[in-house]
Amino acid sequence: MALTLTIGQKAVYPSRGIAEVVDIEKKEIGGRVQEFYVLRLSTSDLKILVHIDKAEQVGLRPVAGKADAEEVLQILREKVVQFERHTWNRRYRAFMDKIKSGSLFEVAEVFRDLHRLKKTKSLSFGERRMLDTARGLVVQELSVARAANRESVEADLDRALSEGKA
Repeated sequence: MALTLTIGQKAVYPSRGIAEVVDIEKKEIGGRVQEFYVLRLSTSDLKILVHIDKAEQVGLRPVAGKADAEEVLQILREKVVQFERHTWNRRYRAFMDKIKSGSLFEVAEVFRDLHRLKKTKSLSFGERRMLDTARGLVVQELSVARAANRESVEADLDRALSEGKA
């Protein structure tokens, strides 16, 4: 079944975060009328057009529910995290693939792994930026999923990460 969003509904756009469906536009392209979701990112006024038939393919998805939010906290609490013995740029690419997937759980894993790695060694500039990005994406989505303010969600994430220390 195809992804169906309605005007006013919030959704997650991979690597960008929460967006609201502000319109559904019809455009004629190549002699055919096609429909697009018009999304406005919550962190900026940037608007994105996503072809309705390609929405799932680009990773657009509904915002996580409360049960998903609890699963994210469990991911952050996981004590044993395997770090591949790769160079930072290879690790960076693997983490970036997870962020681009749009999966809340994979983004949470990147956040957890970089947070733990930061405790044992200094992160590269790119990894520090990625840590901030992953944290921001998780906080943004959990704030909407739990109908909670940012500060409350950040406190819960910090608590889960500290509970997960080995």
